[in-house]
Amino acid sequence: MPDTVAYTAEAVSTGDGRNGHVATSDQRIDLDLAMPPEMGGTGAGTNPEQLFASGYAACFHSALRLVAGRQHTPLGDSTVTAQVGIGPEGDAFGLVVTLVIHVPGLEREKVRDFAEAAHQVCPYSRATRGNISVELRVL
Repeated sequence: MPDTVAYTAEAVSTGDGRNGHVATSDQRIDLDLAMPPEMGGTGAGTNPEQLFASGYAACFHSALRLVAGRQHTPLGDSTVTAQVGIGPEGDAFGLVVTLVIHVPGLEREKVRDFAEAAHQVCPYSRATRGNISVELRVL
């Protein structure tokens, strides 16, 4: 838990959960939700896994740039793609994440070192550690 909370995001879910609506208190996110066809839904809206993937990709990318910056290594046109899967896990559902890290022009082992270090400081990685499988895949 942080020593001091610097910012709190607030979102409200209404309607039918995964087939409902979400909006943040500042209205920057205001979306209809729909389960994907693979889970029996229409796919006519976004879904929680897409939102989680977006947040995790952005957060991890910031952490990656932070650790590289500490070593004075620019990452140029780097990208982080988060793939979030959901499926049955016993009587419930579970998540699995793959983070695909790409830094053109930087040797793969150096990128892997930065990715491993970012995985230690990224708040999403820290929050999910021990709870879901997270694979780091360096291109």
